[in-house]
Amino acid sequence: MADVEVKGLSDNEAESLCKISDSSTDDFIMQQTMYRIKDPRRSLPFYTEVLGMKLLLKLDVPSMKFTVYFMGYAKSSDIPNDDTERRLWVGRQPGCIELTHNWGTENDDSTHYHTGNSDPRGFGHIGLSVPDVNKACDRFERLGVEFIKRPRDGNMKNIAFIKDPDGYWIEILTGQSLVDIKMN
Repeated sequence: MADVEVKGLSDNEAESLCKISDSSTDDFIMQQTMYRIKDPRRSLPFYTEVLGMKLLLKLDVPSMKFTVYFMGYAKSSDIPNDDTERRLWVGRQPGCIELTHNWGTENDDSTHYHTGNSDPRGFGHIGLSVPDVNKACDRFERLGVEFIKRPRDGNMKNIAFIKDPDGYWIEILTGQSLVDIKMN
């Protein structure tokens, strides 16, 4: 097979592939990404203390032996106290992380979750926009967070990648990070 130049879609092709959305989707939001976690005693402190998220909602499902923890960014005063109102409110919040804990995995040494960053590759990471990548990473360093990439490493500067307790990758960036990506 002859060598073929491989490259991404042109701007025009990408635009032509994107269709005008139907008005029936106007109120859709990207509400959550779900991660399976091994031990909530490790994950909850990471997402709250390290990343500054709040526990928006905890739902136990005893019949299926799991609990989900909806994490996100919100003011505590905005989170409803009434259970029904809180559930409805969480269902309308964009950009949540649903941490799913299957009971007993924290005691099972054979339980490991695939993060998508080893073969076979798939899911890659979530991204958090912060005011200052370097200051955020200095704080992560002090808290003992594991880094995949620091802001000054590699070809793409001013972005970082850290790992959560289950090994999921989290990109740390600013809006300026997207501006700074070099175009060839």
